[in-house]
Amino acid sequence: MTVILKSMQYRTFSNTTQKVSEIGLGTWQIGGSWGDVEDTEAHAILQMAVDNGVTFFDTADVYGDGRSERLIGDFLKSTNADIFVATKLGRGGSPGWPENFELDTMRAHAQASAKRLGVDTLDLIQLHCIPTEVMREGVVFDHLRTLQSEGVITHFGASVESVEEGLICLEQEDLSSLQVIFNIYRQKPITELFEQAKAKNVSIIVRLPLASGLLSGKMTKSTTFGAEDHRNFNRDGKSFNVGETFAGLPFEKGVELADELKTMLPDGMTMPQLALRWILDFDAVTTVIPGASRESQVLSNTSASDLPPLSPELHAKLSSWYDESVKAHIRGKY
Repeated sequence: MTVILKSMQYRTFSNTTQKVSEIGLGTWQIGGSWGDVEDTEAHAILQMAVDNGVTFFDTADVYGDGRSERLIGDFLKSTNADIFVATKLGRGGSPGWPENFELDTMRAHAQASAKRLGVDTLDLIQLHCIPTEVMREGVVFDHLRTLQSEGVITHFGASVESVEEGLICLEQEDLSSLQVIFNIYRQKPITELFEQAKAKNVSIIVRLPLASGLLSGKMTKSTTFGAEDHRNFNRDGKSFNVGETFAGLPFEKGVELADELKTMLPDGMTMPQLALRWILDFDAVTTVIPGASRESQVLSNTSASDLPPLSPELHAKLSSWYDESVKAHIRGKY
């Protein structure tokens, strides 16, 4: 595939001097949870991302039971690019909850991730949507500080499912990042989380920017998904938080709303570009991590960094549209 290099922009991570690409790469897909991505295609996706300026990869120990981390580790051996890799822990099946939140288990899981990634020290490890009460209790953050002092990790953060959980985490000293669901369909963090994160120099990592593909504008109510695709088995939250699939919207309603959004597209802009550019216009955001199962999706996603900000008028219109047409339909933690 021909590579069309884009002008990637970079933002400072947390209270460091390190810059990361404002469009990163989420790697849930290449772990195998969205269908089958072969090793060679996964490598090509990672290479396309790097060729287009991406320096931030997000993964987790449970993505394909470690497959995503292993693929990234193999890729890192083949590149000279300076890649910041964020991974997660806490949802692994062995030994499971609540033992997963004990220091020795967290250390073992973090070291296993480092081994798969082929690194001595993890750049960033994030609590992976663990129970609210465990975050509120706070001991798990003390364990992360211990791992930091031991040199197992450099930074720690949390991937959360709700604004409430994000605010709980922001009470913790030394927290570097919060990963949140944020997109045109889920605008609550703007008023209830972003200013607090900025005040504490905590980076915001945005997942589900395209609402599991709804905001690609390519789906219809008759679109189907494979048996192993979470957009099939979790669309009503049967396996995990419903908000992780289609941003918590009923699929058919999400398609209807995407069709409404198409009428607001600026000339020459695609739906994914609109969705990603809208997120990037918020300065609390450090990086956005859309996934990709094809190289062409990487090109589409990274192109948003090369676009000018949306107009204030369009932002106001999208805010009113969310209030009037979207938020009442969101299900799950929020």
